Amino acid sequence: MNRLKNEKSPYLLQHADNPVDWFPWGTEAFDRAKSEDKPVFLSIGYSTCHWCHVMAHESFEDTEVAAALNRDFICIKVDREERPDVDAVYMSVCQALTGSGGWPLTVLLTPEQKPFWAGTYLPKNTFGGQTGLLELLSAVTRQWNTSRDKLLSSSEQITAFLQAGTDSANTPSDPGKSLLHDAAGSFLRSYDKQWGGFGSPPKFPVPHNLLFLLRYSVLEKDEPSRHMAEHTLTQMFRGGLFDHLGGGFCRYSTDRKWLVPHFEKMLYDNALLVYVYLEAFQMTRRPLYRRIVQRTLDYVLRELTDQQGGFYCGQDADSDGEEGRYYVFTPEEIRRVLGENEGESFCRYFSITEKGNFERKSILNLLENPRYEEQDARMDALCIRLYDYRLTRTKLHRDDKVLTSWNALMIAALAKAGHLLSEPSYLEAAKKAQHFLEKNLMDSRGRLLLRWREGKAAHNGLLDDYAFYAFALLELYRSTFELCYLQRAAEIAKQIPELFSGSENGGFYLYSKDSEQLISRPKEVYDGALPSGNSMAAIVLRQLFLFTGEESWRQIAKNQLRFVAGAAKDSPAGHSAALLALCSALYPSRELVCVTSEKKVPEKFLSFLRENPLPNLTMLLKSNDNQQPLSAIAPFTADYPVPQSGERFYLCQDGSCLPPVSSPEELKRLLS
Repeated sequence: MNRLKNEKSPYLLQHADNPVDWFPWGTEAFDRAKSEDKPVFLSIGYSTCHWCHVMAHESFEDTEVAAALNRDFICIKVDREERPDVDAVYMSVCQALTGSGGWPLTVLLTPEQKPFWAGTYLPKNTFGGQTGLLELLSAVTRQWNTSRDKLLSSSEQITAFLQAGTDSANTPSDPGKSLLHDAAGSFLRSYDKQWGGFGSPPKFPVPHNLLFLLRYSVLEKDEPSRHMAEHTLTQMFRGGLFDHLGGGFCRYSTDRKWLVPHFEKMLYDNALLVYVYLEAFQMTRRPLYRRIVQRTLDYVLRELTDQQGGFYCGQDADSDGEEGRYYVFTPEEIRRVLGENEGESFCRYFSITEKGNFERKSILNLLENPRYEEQDARMDALCIRLYDYRLTRTKLHRDDKVLTSWNALMIAALAKAGHLLSEPSYLEAAKKAQHFLEKNLMDSRGRLLLRWREGKAAHNGLLDDYAFYAFALLELYRSTFELCYLQRAAEIAKQIPELFSGSENGGFYLYSKDSEQLISRPKEVYDGALPSGNSMAAIVLRQLFLFTGEESWRQIAKNQLRFVAGAAKDSPAGHSAALLALCSALYPSRELVCVTSEKKVPEKFLSFLRENPLPNLTMLLKSNDNQQPLSAIAPFTADYPVPQSGERFYLCQDGSCLPPVSSPEELKRLLS
């Protein structure tokens, strides 16, 4: 066992018995590199990463590779999900040097943490024109010992480039609708009309792109944007990206049809997809979207939930050393489990054939099934039987650490689902997870922590943790109208400028001013698989201004919107989360206060909100029980009197307030 044996990260523990003398990231490793005058071999990955496993088995478990690494390098292993700050800094190096990135990420550094080489997966030996790890190590060792000045000069240049680019790359600008129009046009040009999605394989879901298209379609009455989003949502479900037995979505599709996925399942993908399917359901009332949401959330609550209420990171693509083995079947196996007649029907329904569609076996899918929209009770029952059998056949590795930012996204999805689907169990799961975060991922100063596992939390929270958690709290308030969530969202959001600002160009840094200072301090705005922290902060800050009416929130939100608008101007389609924030500012806003004599939220008001998708509507609830604390956080509500009976609805649009009305029917007329 090497030094990783005492770590909590499942990924690091997977490498604890490697012959490589791994260090976790920290001063001990870099001090050793300085004292032994060796370069650093940095390897970054995560526990459910297929190619990370391949490189581990091929190289890091190999004694020849280990001997070379241990002799000439100090080796550091990093879990990108535990240290996204370290990953972000060195991934930007890889992208700058090679034009692309991914995991496993391999970076060679000086003992001062300055990079001079970066790449991704490396085979053990050179093959097919791809440099082998052993050859790379040999060449770098030779140069380190004979002509080190070239490596050091390169590392200084790369580091200077990173540091210079943090603030100079973005000039804030006033937002305009042209950014939104350009993004919608860009999506239309790259849209796959046959199968949905955008661009060529691999195809990623990118839910925030679809959410932007849905919102844009309503605000601009743009039917092509709505069609692109809906068609993509439908085809992703019909293909093998969706697990038709157990529910939930895999990471991405390797083909145009969404048929053959990369089989890992991640918490954040499923949280964001639930959120956008809910948005589509509210717009269309299409039962298919409701079923997809329910099956996905039921999967998360069944397979990715800690007993205390937190949510685990995900499940591996591999089982028994084979990618996808857990998910694929042959007709013979189906017939053996379900019986001859039921098995034949099941195979026809889900396109399971003798030829197969993945390494001579079949991934369940509905791409050839015209009845995909229908709910078939018989097939549902057969799916349950086959799912139970699948659990006994082989198992998936589960990454059971709890991350604040990813949990926040699932809390938001569950809260929205509980409200829109009238499912109290989802709301309770959201509340339980929020309580888990407050109890286990908050330090004595009231600061967020990044990761929890086996009773221990670690690492200062990053911008994403604060922005995503504040977003989740606002979603809980919208779904419950319990004022404590709005108050907590404001408390969390106030820490964002305190901890992460520090530049005249605006925006927020990835990690706080009192965290470990790396060779650069990124400001991320471009969206990846997750919305950027800066864009989510813009959404939260704008919403807090609309909820409270307070000038302090208005000003900081305005500055952040100018920052993300400046970042998005050259590639608006790559900044969908920023565009969602801009939608709130560029289109008419509506503020609604429901003042009620009741102690709980009037059900007819909740039904009205469920049945009427109203973008840019902010809702507050005032009652006898909360009028004083509500006035403290939203002073403009102080003058709205609580009626002796019933409700009064106060609606303001674009800074103009209308006379109050007393029923949802009258309110609907005002809004239309």
